[in-house]
Amino acid sequence: MAFQTEVEFTLPKGYLDGDGQLHKSGVMRLATAADEILPLKDPRVQQNQAYLVIIVLARVVTKLGSLPDVNTKVIENLFASDLSYLQTLYERLNGEAVADEDGALAGAGNGHAERRGFGAVGEA
Repeated sequence: MAFQTEVEFTLPKGYLDGDGQLHKSGVMRLATAADEILPLKDPRVQQNQAYLVIIVLARVVTKLGSLPDVNTKVIENLFASDLSYLQTLYERLNGEAVADEDGALAGAGNGHAERRGFGAVGEA
């Protein structure tokens, strides 16, 4: 099995779009250095550091239900529990990790996720 760069997920509540359709299943890819560095130049992040998580997740969540695009507006309108779920998943995928023989990612260390500087939901 090859190195795993994407993971499927199911949101606890789901994203409710403008038509009332609920989108729960999605895909998140591993982050690149650019995914963490480029958003720091965004004026929304410079005005409010808490917005960093919105931009980063919009870059790495590549699929959500049948939505044609996952962008910052979609991430902004997630329920708080779903945003927290995605933050935790992001940390699990992009924190210190090693691949096992099958290519699956397994966390290394003590299991305590460090929040990449964008803090937990509700923190500024």
